[in-house]
Amino acid sequence: MTELVTRTAVPTGTAPTRLVAALRAALPGKVVAPDDAIWDLARRGWVLNVDQRPAAVVTTDTAAEVAAAVRTATAHGYPVTAQPVGHGATTALTGSVVLRTRGLGGIEIDTAARTARVGAGVKWGELLAALEPTGLAAPAGSNPDPTVVGYTLGGGLSWFGRAWGLAAHAVTAFDVVDHDGRPLRVDATTDPERFWAMKGGGGDFGIVTAMEMRLFPAPELFGGRLMWPIEMARPVLQAFREVTAQAPEELTLWAQLFRFPPDPAMPEAIRGRSFVCVDLTFLGSETEANHHLTRLRQLPAMVLDTLAPVPLGRLGGIAAEPTDPMPGQEWSGMLGRLDASTVDRLVDTVGAGADVPLAVVQIRHLGGALTRGTSEDGPNGAIHEPYQVFALGVPVSPEVSAGIEAAFGTLRATLAPELTGRTFFNFLGQDSDPAAAYPAGSLVRLRQVKADLDPAGAFRSHRPVLA
Repeated sequence: MTELVTRTAVPTGTAPTRLVAALRAALPGKVVAPDDAIWDLARRGWVLNVDQRPAAVVTTDTAAEVAAAVRTATAHGYPVTAQPVGHGATTALTGSVVLRTRGLGGIEIDTAARTARVGAGVKWGELLAALEPTGLAAPAGSNPDPTVVGYTLGGGLSWFGRAWGLAAHAVTAFDVVDHDGRPLRVDATTDPERFWAMKGGGGDFGIVTAMEMRLFPAPELFGGRLMWPIEMARPVLQAFREVTAQAPEELTLWAQLFRFPPDPAMPEAIRGRSFVCVDLTFLGSETEANHHLTRLRQLPAMVLDTLAPVPLGRLGGIAAEPTDPMPGQEWSGMLGRLDASTVDRLVDTVGAGADVPLAVVQIRHLGGALTRGTSEDGPNGAIHEPYQVFALGVPVSPEVSAGIEAAFGTLRATLAPELTGRTFFNFLGQDSDPAAAYPAGSLVRLRQVKADLDPAGAFRSHRPVLA
């Protein structure tokens, strides 16, 4: 992949000598500052074209090290944020002390209680592999690389959200370091307002060192991908619309239009070609799943069918999303409906005849348990929109970047009658303003919790609620 992090001849951070010296005294060998040779590597996020410019980067492998970093940074007037592996990159982190908490591992599974406890650095792929032999599952997303904690703090829109709701609503407790560097156990009894805010409100309310969440029975899992040439986009998306209109909550389908570049590193079968596909999971047997998929499987010209029983540890292979850092621009929104006219306009805009620099355009089916969340479950509350749209482009040059933004604008105009104005927190992309993610009442409450619990601004999320 092309790396687009800005390279500079002089230090890019603003950390004074005192801050860096104090951090190094408290955490020897753990601190990278702007004058270090590895600074550009240390400061970068997962999305390489986002130019993060923190004051310092600190690797923390224990809760005690997190506490020491928080105390030292705040004593010198610097906010702190956690970014375990780089996901959630935004420029809102400028001037903060970034904690790399990937080293806070540990997975504890209580099969009798149906709960899991994970350290802040545990990735989804690691937790799912540990859960595979238990017959239990957690509300994981599409990619195995993000940490369980980071994904869940943003709400967590899962493959299994239609059956189980948001990942954040399954959390039972957080272990947190507060603005004074004190360890706290945060749950509905000990610290109810902070607990509410952290179940989908982002990282503005403390540094999480561990998290506990409920698990769900999942004795069988079926899923995979159906794929056709992009010329089949109209009939495939119409069939997708019809199947999702009748789908049980155990069945989740995502439709996607892919455009692959003519890159020699790409497999020959997809190099320079474009496709429409439907990815899906079903919490149940293959026989039950196939009962609901006849309409899709009857379509002609299919080039790939990977549907099969799926071991939980291989869930991330269904969407096959990148797990290595790469440049990207994304846009997302929620749709109040998806009717035949919507599909026709969408295909006219981004289908086979369109020249658009978008690698992915995706429609996710929502609904089910997502509609039953409440304002007391967390700031996201209920998601009443039945579908979400997501688009991604790879900005390999400034000219391509401008073309991607123009394509986003065209897509917004095409879907304007269906867009509700809401965007899920985890899908805000490089936008650091979370206002579009929440109902108005939730945003007001989040801001009040922030003002009450962290009046000095010791913590700064990648999407600050007080921005």
